[in-house]
Amino acid sequence: MGAPRLAASVALDGLDTLAFTEEVLPRLRELPDVVVDTSGEIADYREATEAPVVSISTKATDSRDWFDLGIVITLEGEPVSFAAVFSALAAGQSRMLLPSGAYFSLDLPELHQLRALIDEARSLQDNPDRHGTLQISRFQAGLWDELAQLGIVDEQAAAWREAVGGLLDDGVTGLPLPGSLDAELRPYQLEGFNWLSFLYRHSLGGVLADDMGLGKTVQAIALMCAAKEQTESGAGGTAGGSAPFLVVAPTSVVGNWAAEVQRFAPGLSIKTVGETFAKSGADPQESMAGIDVVITSYALFRIDYEAYAAKEWAGLMLDEAQFVKNHQSKAYQCARKLPASFKLAITGTPLENNLMEFWALTSIVAPGLFSSPRRFAEYYQKPVEKNGDKAQLAKLRRRVRPLMMRRTKEQVIKDLPPKQEQVLEVVLNPRHQKVYQTHLQRERQKILGLIDDVNKNRFTIFQSLTLLRQLSLDVSLVDESLSAVRSSKLDVLFEQLEDIVAEGHRALIFSQFTGFLGKVRERLDAEDIEYCYLDGSTRNRADVVSEFKNGAAPVFLISLKAGGFGLNLTEADYVFLLDPWWNPASEAQAVDRTHRIGQARNVMVYRLVAKDTIEEKVMALKTKKSQLFADVMEGDALAGGALTAEDLAGLFAE
Repeated sequence: MGAPRLAASVALDGLDTLAFTEEVLPRLRELPDVVVDTSGEIADYREATEAPVVSISTKATDSRDWFDLGIVITLEGEPVSFAAVFSALAAGQSRMLLPSGAYFSLDLPELHQLRALIDEARSLQDNPDRHGTLQISRFQAGLWDELAQLGIVDEQAAAWREAVGGLLDDGVTGLPLPGSLDAELRPYQLEGFNWLSFLYRHSLGGVLADDMGLGKTVQAIALMCAAKEQTESGAGGTAGGSAPFLVVAPTSVVGNWAAEVQRFAPGLSIKTVGETFAKSGADPQESMAGIDVVITSYALFRIDYEAYAAKEWAGLMLDEAQFVKNHQSKAYQCARKLPASFKLAITGTPLENNLMEFWALTSIVAPGLFSSPRRFAEYYQKPVEKNGDKAQLAKLRRRVRPLMMRRTKEQVIKDLPPKQEQVLEVVLNPRHQKVYQTHLQRERQKILGLIDDVNKNRFTIFQSLTLLRQLSLDVSLVDESLSAVRSSKLDVLFEQLEDIVAEGHRALIFSQFTGFLGKVRERLDAEDIEYCYLDGSTRNRADVVSEFKNGAAPVFLISLKAGGFGLNLTEADYVFLLDPWWNPASEAQAVDRTHRIGQARNVMVYRLVAKDTIEEKVMALKTKKSQLFADVMEGDALAGGALTAEDLAGLFAE
């Protein structure tokens, strides 16, 4: 490149003209050997004496869930193109020049924050340009709140304020507390009812994510009672008229739901659907006519979806809503599509493994909050899980706060006795340890070459993980010919049980492996200790639960999958978790079968972890998963999401 040369002529416009006129031209005139000749009048540029005024308004659209977002900027009474301001901010310009010659600084915190909020609103829409204008959903109350806090919302559409305003206030007003509810709500439950009934009144959905054991079911039943009373009184504003509520729950919890509705709301008529309409021969519409609450399982809801979709519903309640956390599953798609103006997800664990599960729940109950899974993954999941972005994590919590209610036991129940948790380290006896190490070396060699492609080899990898976990418990679970090798874990468990039973305590014993529970049964029989037993194959589930609650058996053996939710077993005050798993939600659900409202004694929780085995590594991974849950719900620290190749490699490491 040669030396720079002066151009014969150049045309300037915009900010370049301003800079030349205000800065370059005066300096040229000061140079002794330069003659400046001008023709025409030099523009009168001046810095505006006022800051720009930004106002935002909403305008109802054809869709009741979306509002057009109007943004108007004025400077000294003169309109300024918002699109031009937005482009200038995006280009990193520091000043904006108006046709009148007035200019103003763009380096204002309010404008930068406005741009970030508008970027967010646009990025989370399915199709930002579908109407050629920016839109905001009724469900995005948190985003609107931040715009309002900027002090730039000078006109609020009455429809918007009516629809979501109460969610942004500390005290929402819902329906009157129903007289037909046969329960006295605790203060936090009353707060939950008010929030639920506000959502119902305004056809908004939400996630009731109270800690397990805090009475989420009774809060939901209170809403059903209130909705019926509102309809019978002829008052307007309810979501579904005289239509019934549809409750969808895991199969094992359907009976418990029916019992709870009968207990707390004897005035509500109930229909429990226990088999497909084809099998029962019942006409769907006739069998559900005149009913207040229809209760069915996720499996039957999925199979008979068309019958449910053909009926009008006051609302859809998804209990243990983590069952629809996979947005590619049929159950999720049915819940998402079902025509109901009010949808509620009830779960103590709205997030178990990764943020996309959380997106799935919100997309069912608040479809306009985060419309697109791809955009949500780009905007929130990747920054939070992969990059540890604290700002995006904080923003996510602010966005979901209006539509999710979560209270922990520590926050709301002062009279719940303490829960003491302890890890019991189990040292494998020499023969047990030798068998375990032999298999570990073999599985390690097989697996480490497969981890580079986790998805392709997932089944084989988890097969090896399961094998090593079973070997940590009892080697005869893998090889029956080794039944003479004593299970170190069973020995430690029965050392504990001896004193517990002698002192009159009662214990819940959980395992994910029914085969290992079978080994526990054999030892209990041999030592003549009475017990109850529940796993996924148990047909008379309610009878077994009743037997333990009303009987004297000191021990209740429960498979984690069958008994991790839907049970109220405050008769027990000891919990043994025989095998840890990396998902902390499963363990927490098991513990909270007994540490819940109604418990009057201290609850002792023992996790049995085999030393120098895969179980120790699982415990470390579990901590990581637990942190992800805490991060999004209420925490500050950051951690990763789903199991990665690095996680799996760590499980098989030396």
